[in-house]
Amino acid sequence: MNTPTDRYTTPAIALHWLLALLILGSLAVGLYMTGLALTPTRLKLYNWHKWAGSVILALSLLRLAWRLAHRPPAPVPMPAWQTRVFVLSHHALYALFIAVPLAGWAYSSAAGFPLVVFGVLPLPDFVPVDRDLAAVLKPLHKALAWALGALSALHIAAALKHQLIDRDHLLRRMMPGRR
Repeated sequence: MNTPTDRYTTPAIALHWLLALLILGSLAVGLYMTGLALTPTRLKLYNWHKWAGSVILALSLLRLAWRLAHRPPAPVPMPAWQTRVFVLSHHALYALFIAVPLAGWAYSSAAGFPLVVFGVLPLPDFVPVDRDLAAVLKPLHKALAWALGALSALHIAAALKHQLIDRDHLLRRMMPGRR
């Protein structure tokens, strides 16, 4: 294991921000596309959303593996309750990083719409085609995505609170740039 420093490693920082952009973009596209009529644009957005989800899943697994192999910086001093919320919310974020794309993949498979990443890499169906199962998985995927969005908003608010109110430089530990 690496020894902790005052900053996260460069790969951890890169994965954090790349996943943040992909997740926020995927949430926004997911909200937008569901309100569109069935048009070529909607179909393109659904494909982009599914591709993004598959990339989010792969990068999340990579990020989890990196995190397990590399010790993060020591936490900044904060009250015990904040430390507990920090730990629980990060565990929940990692779980949702994986659960949301898996639920989407399962829904797509159950609905009979195969996942072909970037239009060239067909992934196996996650579950068999089953309209009743799809009817259960669609709202599950949506609920998990909303939970991820809400928890992401809490994560952003907490980071800003530490930066702007506590002034403990917590945000600097995850910012790209020189060490």
